[in-house]
Amino acid sequence: MQTSSSSRKSMPAAATPSAQRPVYVWEGVNRNGVKIRGETQAVNPNWLRAELRRKGINPGRVYRKPATLFKPAIKPADIAHFARQLTTMMRSGVPMVQSLQMIATSTSNPSVRDLVKKIAIDIENGASLGESLSRQPKYFDKLFVNLVKAGEQAGTLEAMLEKVATYKEKSEALKGKVKKAMMYPIIVIIAAVVVSAILLIWVIPQFKEVFSSFGADLPAFTLFVIGISDWLQAYWWAPLLGMVAIGYSFATAKRNSRSFDRFLDRVSLKLPIVGNILNLSAIARFSRTLSTMFAAGVPLVESMDSVAGAAGNAIYEDAIFQMKNDIASGVQLNTAMQTTQVFPNFVIQMTHIGEESGRLEDMLGKVADYYEEQVDNLVDTLSKQIEPLIMAVLGVIVGGLVIAMYLPIFKLGAVV
Repeated sequence: MQTSSSSRKSMPAAATPSAQRPVYVWEGVNRNGVKIRGETQAVNPNWLRAELRRKGINPGRVYRKPATLFKPAIKPADIAHFARQLTTMMRSGVPMVQSLQMIATSTSNPSVRDLVKKIAIDIENGASLGESLSRQPKYFDKLFVNLVKAGEQAGTLEAMLEKVATYKEKSEALKGKVKKAMMYPIIVIIAAVVVSAILLIWVIPQFKEVFSSFGADLPAFTLFVIGISDWLQAYWWAPLLGMVAIGYSFATAKRNSRSFDRFLDRVSLKLPIVGNILNLSAIARFSRTLSTMFAAGVPLVESMDSVAGAAGNAIYEDAIFQMKNDIASGVQLNTAMQTTQVFPNFVIQMTHIGEESGRLEDMLGKVADYYEEQVDNLVDTLSKQIEPLIMAVLGVIVGGLVIAMYLPIFKLGAVV
């Protein structure tokens, strides 16, 4: 069965505004006898049936779309995909509203569908794309909105959407690499905790029953492990409650305390391997964002707010705001970067060359490419190194528990 989506038409003055119309699901047969179906906002079913007949569709079943109780969240990757789809549509010569309607129809995420429909309705009512996006700050940040508005004002919206789409795709790819690097240590910890809990709660008590029939003193290490097993069986809720309390306190402090958030960012940058990845990714985001803003013709001082927000680390964010103040007082970008003592010499030198040659956008883009590649290589290296580490950690934990249980058996065998 083919799927179709009917275009929205202007309504009479007495009708309900389009933003408040309910969505109806309809099925029908077109002039060629092909069954089609779609979803359309309408005043009521009769109004929708009349519209379908006017378009040569013989309507069959028409019913109001049921409300979704739990809609999936809109992720940054969805916004990046939306930017790429809109870029492709507009480069193909498809009008803006029609492009948005096609994107809304093709997406499988109902939350994204509703968001795109809202944008289409805003544009139908006379708003520009930049104005409509600015009404959705939860999903479109200042960088996205400013670039779109700059493209609309300069008459280069298609080219600017291309830059926005590329920027969002590269940013999400970089975030994915960093998350991948952070997940490996977490996996090791979770695996060790789960395996240890299974052994202590279910396996070791079986050995304890066997040892009780020996009538001999058990080794100290065995007694120690049995003591942990007994305590965990009696107070299994205590570790869970402690982990929940620690997690909640950590999240609350990070959200509400600026100093604690800065402390975490500072410590994270000094961690082995992972800290290097975070440093390189922050520099890559800085370079990519500033390059995109500069290409859009946004003044350097005004760009710094968006660049600081995209850095993803409070230490780099503070450094960028310091650079903003220096640049506003007439200092060159590369000199301001050097003053912060945060950026490597390679980045400063490339920035200096870009300023002197008038190709700052290209130089910053090359810096971003270089550091994104470095992050990719480090993540691959970490993934290769973490596999034997996981085996070693699990081996030590499981092996230690097994040895503790078999020591009495070895001792008994030696006596016999």
